[in-house]
Order: sequence, then structure tokens, then C-alpha cells
Amino acid sequence: MFVNSFFKVTLAFRAGLRRSFTTLSSHCLHLLPQSSIPGSVSKVWLFLHLHCDLTRWLHVATCYSYIEKDRIDSKMVRVLNVAEKNDAAKNLAEIMSRGGYSRRDGYSVYNKIYEFNLMLNGQQCHMVMTSVSGHLLSHEFTGNYRKWLGCNPLQLFDAPVVKGCIQNMDPIKRTLEKEARAASRLIIWTDCDREGENIGFEISEVCQAVKPSLVVQRAKFSEITFMSVQRALHNLATPDKLQSDAVDVRSELDLRIGAAFTRFQTLRLQKVFPQALAETLISYGSCQFPTLGFVVERYKAIQQFIPEQFWKIKVTHAGEEGVIEFSWRRVRLFDQAVCTVLFEMCEDNPQARVTKVITKNKSKWRPLPLDTVELEKLASRRFHISAKETMKIAEKLYTQGYISYPRTETNIFPKELDLLPLVEMQTQDQNWGGFAAGVLEDGPNPRKGKKSDQAHPPIHPTKYTSDLHGNDQKIYEFIVRRFLACLSKDAKGLETIVDIEIAGEEFTTGGLIILERNYLDVYPYDRWSDKVMPQYEEGQVFDPTSLEIVDGETSPPPLLTEADLIALMEKHGIGTDATHADHIETIKSRMYVGLQDTRFVPGQLGMGLVEGYDSMGFHMSKPNLRAELEADLKRICDGTKDPQLVLHEQIGKYRHVFEEALRQASKIDAALAQFLNEEPQHPSVDNPIPDIPQFTPVCKCSSCGCDVVVKQKRNSGYYLSCQNFPQCRCVLWLPESIIGVTVCEQSCTRCNGSPKKLKLKFQPRSYLPFLPDEYETCLGGCDQHILQTLDITAITFSGQGGEHPVAGRPSAVGGQLVARRPSAVGGQPVAGRPSAVGGQPVAGRPSAGGGQPVAGRPSASGGQSVARRPSASLSNSGYSSTNFSTINNSNQWRIGFGQQRGNSPNINSSRTANTLNNTSNSSNGGQGGAHSNSFIDSSGTSALDSGFTSFGVSQSLSHLPWNGNKSEDQANAIVCNCNEDAIILTVRKEGPNKGRQFYKCPKMQGQGCNFFLWADCGGNTGSRENNDRNNEGGGEGS
Repeated sequence: MFVNSFFKVTLAFRAGLRRSFTTLSSHCLHLLPQSSIPGSVSKVWLFLHLHCDLTRWLHVATCYSYIEKDRIDSKMVRVLNVAEKNDAAKNLAEIMSRGGYSRRDGYSVYNKIYEFNLMLNGQQCHMVMTSVSGHLLSHEFTGNYRKWLGCNPLQLFDAPVVKGCIQNMDPIKRTLEKEARAASRLIIWTDCDREGENIGFEISEVCQAVKPSLVVQRAKFSEITFMSVQRALHNLATPDKLQSDAVDVRSELDLRIGAAFTRFQTLRLQKVFPQALAETLISYGSCQFPTLGFVVERYKAIQQFIPEQFWKIKVTHAGEEGVIEFSWRRVRLFDQAVCTVLFEMCEDNPQARVTKVITKNKSKWRPLPLDTVELEKLASRRFHISAKETMKIAEKLYTQGYISYPRTETNIFPKELDLLPLVEMQTQDQNWGGFAAGVLEDGPNPRKGKKSDQAHPPIHPTKYTSDLHGNDQKIYEFIVRRFLACLSKDAKGLETIVDIEIAGEEFTTGGLIILERNYLDVYPYDRWSDKVMPQYEEGQVFDPTSLEIVDGETSPPPLLTEADLIALMEKHGIGTDATHADHIETIKSRMYVGLQDTRFVPGQLGMGLVEGYDSMGFHMSKPNLRAELEADLKRICDGTKDPQLVLHEQIGKYRHVFEEALRQASKIDAALAQFLNEEPQHPSVDNPIPDIPQFTPVCKCSSCGCDVVVKQKRNSGYYLSCQNFPQCRCVLWLPESIIGVTVCEQSCTRCNGSPKKLKLKFQPRSYLPFLPDEYETCLGGCDQHILQTLDITAITFSGQGGEHPVAGRPSAVGGQLVARRPSAVGGQPVAGRPSAVGGQPVAGRPSAGGGQPVAGRPSASGGQSVARRPSASLSNSGYSSTNFSTINNSNQWRIGFGQQRGNSPNINSSRTANTLNNTSNSSNGGQGGAHSNSFIDSSGTSALDSGFTSFGVSQSLSHLPWNGNKSEDQANAIVCNCNEDAIILTVRKEGPNKGRQFYKCPKMQGQGCNFFLWADCGGNTGSRENNDRNNEGGGEGS
């Protein structure tokens, strides 16, 4: 503080001296003897001398000030403070800086930034105060699960969920990230409840993402006052992870349950009732539906109520104080004959005798301290202000510093809360100031309730104001009067009870005299009036003024008011004190309920939905399921139950209900038809949700654990895709020659994870004689024949549904990979994309034609053409599935070759099964095994010369899957160290080994063994021994 002041004084002093320097110089010259001054020269000399000295001194002082200021600033700790709303941030900055803050703009025009210096725990800090606007992040689905028609709603119970920034909150997020980079500490000033704790963790997550070393602390406060803020600053705590976890569980469950049921209801009922509901969103919420259920239950009770007539005897006695009515001890009878007999007995002997007179003290208790539910109920009853509007006003009063935090379940004032200053500030009011002074004189004596959330005190005023108007004034005045009333004394009175007897029938009445009004003087919302009655004595006899029999009938219960509905929600554990108003507003906005003279009546849609679900046997409109969840959330906060366990249990319960709802969907149609006066148009029984393709999962994606399903392209063709697209870009394209794909119920027992089998339908005669026109298979890798024939890779699946990264590719989560789907027109392959149209294999892949490679096709391994000896079966029971193909911009697609002619492969029957043709021009002369080399079969003829691609199919076709015979050649096949049939190649490089054949491992380079065998040195032995390579012959691939 001294350095700052010195800095400012120095600058001011320097500027002042400069302005008056001429005057100063003239004054100094006057003091010197005129004889000692050599005229104008002396004046110049003195002027320059003084100027230099003063300037030098001022310059040194200024530099010192700058240095000291920078030194102090460099030692200041920069602290980022974040409140839940801008008003709260402004008021907090006002209190902490005592009005000495500066303001600047962030990226959000609604959330300002306030800066000031503060001594915090003995350390000088530069405080930066800003705010969010409620939740910064929210749970949402990814990929196709976000689209209403992208998946079956049943899948939403297991679909991946991420927590991302809400779209319109991005400017706030950018502000936090920018300020966090320059800060070393973060203090959370959000509301101290579950939601506020969760918002705090969202803030810290965003800030620590850009600066992981940021120290996060939590300010605990219940009111925005100087003392409360100072206590919070000196008692900073650690954020409560348990409370935040409870909100995350609730939020995720609400998303899954709400989205699944809302999509099911909306998509189905819009089609079933196109006239009434074509444009209606029919939402579901696990809180809003029980809330609707309370309204429907009361309405049905009224509709089903049967009034019953009753009779009773009425006795009155008139005196100087007025007419006193005596109540019959039997109250009423539903049998007219019996009541008539008793009445006639009284009529025959009508004299009344006083049997008992009791006089006792009577007290009317002062109200309990105010909690949120009571505030909502009483504001609705007394002022006809909705709960939503009440809480909006209360939150505004709180951020302005007039009242304490309005969301609390506590009705007990903590002992450490000093009530005297709060009462004293209300003594200046003209209406209740005198009563407040009386409370101070007697001492506050708050009534104690039984509820405490261990977070916030009851709602009470924190500052006096007389500048409010309208509903704001009504709510503030109510809170003040309630606060003063609960600190006062109970009202006291004297009650008299008189019993009389007429012909053996007993009657009673009572009177009241108020002795001390006490709290009633300040709290007009309670009524307790005098009831004066004559003086009666025991044994006294008098004649009644009237004695008669009256009839009546029972009446149904009234419709629910908002206060009644909130009371029921609190009683049954539906929502919290902070969410009651929101749930009520939701069912009103959805037209599930309406208002009739401030009382709720169910709408046609609301009645139909409740009736429909109840007819299934699942009372979803009852509070049981949601009450269990609310109880579990409290256990999470207490640390007695694991959040993931709660999530798993609740999802299981609601999934079971949803499956039954799908199975019995017609019952909802029938129930709604009664109220909408429209005949239901039933959709397909096999598809209870119209317009949604039935995506039957084939397996789980190895990258993200989501379902892999079969989808159809817009023009034609099919592909297997992960439902988490575009976050996960795993895809397997099927050839255009496939014109139908059906997911079978049977699962493969040979592949890990048990993927579903697929029934493939091809264009007629596309793959004959290799495959029939319809073929049932598994694409998990156990059927190598189908993979090689179609020239596709096996899908990689996750048996557990967890996250298993795909080998050889970066993770697709987060949308890091960019998919580009090659197109194919008319079944013709596109450059850069493999094609299997017409059964033609693709370059770089082993073919299915008896294991023979395709002529003219470069191999994936060093460009060599590969020949596989025919085997008895191409299926391998011990197969471990290969990678699910991932398409991105970095993929180097293998280029097709030759000129395709039609859809059917051309078979060269003159070729033998163990030879092939492949010619290729090598630009480097065939140097090195990594370069492309061409091989010819034993006849020395290239297959490309004949103008078609040879699959090298054996004449007997014994290698096909529907032929189990093993040829003699297969029995004597050469095998490599991988226990695979070795392939035979021919050396084409100039040298002594040109034309010589050799066996090698059939696998691509880098994946197989180093098996090598000259054909003329052991081709008939079946030996696994590796011969030494002749370097003169160019070695492998030469």
C-alpha cells in the first residue's frame, strides 16, 4: 500500500515541480546578492543547476517507484474466483474490495470480470472475479444415438454418454480458460448445494484442462454479506466430490430415461394418432410423470367418488354473547331411520343439562423457521404466486444480498448464527420495526424444527430494504415477518369446553379468549380469533334455542392446488426443494395438466398416458421408482453407496419397464383413444416404434464398445458401422453385389464375443461356383472363404462391450479420425477404393479361388504375387479375428487391376490349382525384395495376356466349402513354420536362378515366418526346414 501511494505522490510531485520551476528559479536568484551575479550568465547557470538536480532526483524517485511496484506485483498471487451468476459475482467483488474493484469484459457479454487486490490469509493476492450462468457442461449422447431416428430407443440405456460444453456457454468457457492460464489458484463461489457443487466441478474441469497445476478451493457461504464472505475466505474448503457425483448420476439417468421414453412415446403416438398428436412432443421424465400421477390420482378420486347422504342432530343456544352451536358427539349417521329415532327421543325430552365444563390454557405455536418448501407453499396460498416465480424472486433477492440462500431444507437456526444484528437492522421499518425492537428486548427465541441439510440455515433477511415493489416486496416482507415471528413467543389464550346431554345424547362446544397475541401481531398469515360464549356451570339446566335434524351428503376431496402438489412431492420424495417448481412447470407446458381456478386438472394426453402405463401393470405414475433414486442419491452424498452401482441398478430397473412398454405398446394406444376421440392407426406389431429402422446389433465395436449394426447406403449397397459415428469411425464396406443383408438370431460360437451371423443375398450368379446366391456366414474371421471371396477384412468385435482399441490405428473416440466413404457407380470400382463387385477380388488381398492369387495383381507384401495351395477347408476354427476396417484420409487403398467384364468371375480351367499368372513392370529392375516383381506359372504364360483374371480354380473344385473331399495334392502340401500352406513363386530376375521356383510363407512381409524352400530341393518332402538362400538368385522376392 505504501509503495502504491508513494508511486502516485512521486508522479504528482514531479509534474507540479515542472510547472512551477521557472517561479522557483526566479525566487532563488532574488535571495543572492546582486553584485555576486554576473548578469544574465548567473541566471542561466543557476537555472541549469537547479533543473539538473531536481530532474535527477525526480527521475530516480520515479524509477524506484516503478521497480517497487513491479516487484510487489510479481509477488502477488493471481486468484481466479468464479460465482454461479453475474449478479452474485458483482456483489461478492463489491464486498471483498469494499467498492474498489475495476470491471472489464470477457468473451461473454453477460458475464463480466471484476478485478481487485486483497490480502488473503496473510498473502497479497490479485483477485479476478467472474461467473458462469448455471451449468457449464451437460450430458449428451454421441454419434447416431443423438439422432431420433438413428437408433432404437432401447439402446439409449447403454449408449455412450459424454459431458460436453453447452452450446451457448462456449464464450463463458473461453473466458474461464483464458483467465485460468494466468492464475495459480481457483476459488469456487457457486451456490452451496448439490447443483452448485456440480457446477463447481465443471468449472474446475474446464480450468484444469488448460492448467493442471491450478489449486482449487471451495468457498462455503449461505448469504452474500460481509461477515459471511469473510468467514468463507478464511475457511476455504475442498470441493465435495460426493455431492457432484450424485448430480452426475441423476443427470445421466434423467437423460437416458427421458430420451428413451420420450422418443418412444413421440414417434409412436404421432403415427398412431396423426390428427391429434402429429406435431406434439410427448415427453417423459422420472419426476414429471409421478407429479402428473398425483394430479390424475386426485382427479380420478373425484370422478369415482359416490356421494352418500347422512343425517345429524343440531342443537343451538342463544345468549347475550350470541348463538352457540353444539356439535353431536356421534357427528353423523348414514341411517335416516336410526337418526330419526334418536332425534324423536331428544324432542320428547328437550331439556339440556351441562355435564362438564373445562377451562384450560391454550397456545398457538409460532411458526418454524422458513425452508424452501414452506416458502413455495405459502406464497402460492397467500399471494397466488407460482412456485417457479417465487423461487425466481427469492434468487434475485439472494444475489442482491437481501436474504440468505433460498434453497434449503433446514428449519433449525444454527447456534453459531448471531441473530441479534439481523433483528436490529429491521427496527427501522415503520410496519414491523416496533415488533423487532420488542424481540431484541426479550431476546430472540427461535423455534426449533427437525430438519437440517447441514449446508444452509433457514431462509432469513440479511439486509433491510424499503425499495422493493410488487411481488418482490411481498416475498421479502413475508420472509421478514416469518423470521421475526419464529423468534418471538407463542400466542396464548384461554379455552373453555362445555359438554351437555339431551335425552342421553351428548353434545359439545368450545370457546376461546386470546390473552396474548405475541407473534400474531407481526404475522397476519395465521388466524386465531376469539370465540366468546356464555358462562356455563356443571349441573346447569337450560332449554335449547333450537333442536333439529339436518341432512347432507359427503363431498369429494378438492382438486389439488400447487401447494398441495408440492406437499405431496415432498412427502413421497419426488425431486428436491430446488426442483419441485421445475417439474410442475414442465407438466403444465406439456399440456399434461391445466389449471381450473388455481387447481390442477389433468389434460386428455396426461390422463391417457397414465391410464396406458397403469394398464401394463407398471405404475409408472406412482412415486416408488423415483423415490428410490432420490434415496440412493442421498446415500451417494453420505458416502454409503457407490455412484456407479446406483447408476447400474437404476438403469436396469427402467430398462425392464421400457422393454415391457415396447411389448405392450398397444395398451397406451387403447387408453389414449378413449380421451382423444380418434381411432388408433396401429403400426407394425414387429416394430412398435414407426420410422425407426430395426438395427439389430451384430457385435460390439472394438474401439468404443458400442453396437456395430448393418446399414444401407442411400443409393444401394450395405455396410457395417459403429453406432457411435462420427465419434467412432469404424466401418466395413460390403461389395455392391450384395443386395440384401439380414442379421440372424444365431450367434457364432467360434469367434470371440459371439457375433451374430449374417444372411447375405447376392446378385444372381455373382459368385458362382464359389458362393450360392444366398449364404449365411459370420464375418468375425472364422469363415476365411467368404472374406477372401468378397475381398473384405474381418470385423473386430468386443465381447464385453468395453473399450478395446483397434491395433494399428489411433483411437476414433473424440472424432479424431475423418472418414471418407468412396463411391461406386454401377458397381464399378472407384480409384482408391477396393472393389468386390461381381466377385472380382481386389489388389493386395489373397483371393478365395482355392487360395490361388489373381493374375496381374501386386501383393501386399513387397509387391509379390502370392499363391496358396488349395486346402480342404478355408475355415479356421482357431482364427483370431483381424481388425475392423477403419477408413480415414491416411489409408492407402489398394488399386484394382485389369478390365472387369461382367459380374461373374472367369475361370481358366486349363490352369492347375497350384499355379498362377502375374506380370508386373518393375521400374527398378526388380532389385530388392521390397520391389514389385512378376511371376509366371509353370506354362510360362501370363494370365493378363488372355484378357481376364484367373482365379486358378482346381478342376475338381474340391476346395470349396460345400465339398469336403481332400485332393492328393492337398494332402502333400508344403507347410511353413506358421503351419500354413506355403506358396510357390518363380524367380524372374536375370541370373543363374531365373525361372527357378521356390516356396515361401503365404503371409505378408513382416507378419509371417522366414520360411524358404527351393521347389526342386524338397518340393515333395513336406519338410519345414528352411534352406539357405542363394544370394546370387536375388534371395526372397528376387
